[in-house]
Amino acid sequence: MKADNSEYWKANLRLVYFCLTVWFIVSFGCGLLLVDVLNNFSLGGYKLGFWFAQQGSIYVFLFLVFFYAFRMNQLDKKFGVQE
Repeated sequence: MKADNSEYWKANLRLVYFCLTVWFIVSFGCGLLLVDVLNNFSLGGYKLGFWFAQQGSIYVFLFLVFFYAFRMNQLDKKFGVQE
């Protein structure tokens, strides 16, 4: 039982770290660091760097929330701790 709990939390933390890394890359990387490179492209009439800084990171965050919930349901079923 103790080993299962340890593996469950390791898998949970890997998922959290993955989501946080993606969120950081999109919000900080695309919204601040790569804004000049991304501004060479446009999306809906707006420069892509501006779009990522204003809207894109929010959309990615919402996607990550649903992705996390979906993957956690899978992990819960795998380790037998579903509701």
